[in-house]
Amino acid sequence: MTSRPTPPYALRAGALGKRFGRRGAWALRDCSFRLPAGRVCAVVGPNGAGKSTLLALAAGLTAPSEGAITVLGTDPASARARVGYVAQDKPLYPQLTVAETLRLGADLNPGHWEPSVAEAVVRAGELDPRARVRSLSGGQRTRVALALALGKRPDLLLLDEPMADLDPLARHELMGTLMAQAAQYGTTIAMSSHVVAELEDSCDHLLLVGGGRVRLAGEIDELIEAHARVSAPAESADLTGHTVVESRTTGRQLTALVRPGGPLPAEWRATPPALEELVLAYLRNPQAAPLTPAEPADEAGTAADATDRTGNATEAAA
Repeated sequence: MTSRPTPPYALRAGALGKRFGRRGAWALRDCSFRLPAGRVCAVVGPNGAGKSTLLALAAGLTAPSEGAITVLGTDPASARARVGYVAQDKPLYPQLTVAETLRLGADLNPGHWEPSVAEAVVRAGELDPRARVRSLSGGQRTRVALALALGKRPDLLLLDEPMADLDPLARHELMGTLMAQAAQYGTTIAMSSHVVAELEDSCDHLLLVGGGRVRLAGEIDELIEAHARVSAPAESADLTGHTVVESRTTGRQLTALVRPGGPLPAEWRATPPALEELVLAYLRNPQAAPLTPAEPADEAGTAADATDRTGNATEAAA
């Protein structure tokens, strides 16, 4: 199998938006972010936040209503052969056996199929290759769907709530399989969940979606370093100059999660927040200013041009 060049970003979005129907509500609006290649990204947010819509746009299953999304350096349709996608409902042909499903995967992905990878995922679940998909449990169907996606040996793997119907042991084992894929092949993985603890130990990048907008995006370590949980006497605590995500006063004590705008007073007690604490603070306070990486100066024009081209194409199609 020949190696395929990988661009610096697996996903890039500029002012991305999606609404369903001319008068429908916006599922996503004004979303801009970059996901560097080779990362394992947690796409987190509450139910209905827009996570599934974002992954469907990246997979090329639906078109933006506004803005642009670039996948592996090109448009989603052109990148489809290099992208693996597992939807929440894991659609499979129920009348096919497990073995027939894997053969179908090979037929649909000529030149991009590694049977040993797909077969190893199925074999680890002790699935009977002769069993029909309709007879499998939800967790077993998830395993077959992941086998199809991994057998394709994609450069980008998009997983929408992949572990929702797996028991803890299977979840741990399959997460290990995904991490091995990322390490061996440099696969970029974007994996959605509304359970932060499920992804915290495995992911190095975060994309937090809330209310149809990107609230946080970046390397997890850098996002945590950019914030501080502070405690100080309420009568002397002045948060001016710091970006406040949330704060509360209990008795004479003020506690706040902030993005420091400079040195914090020595008398304040400051600790780094846990990832789940950081995520929940932004979701509880939608008015808090989002934090996403600035577009590099040499790429900003390209992103704007891509947005204009997509917008014009959308208007023409309408």
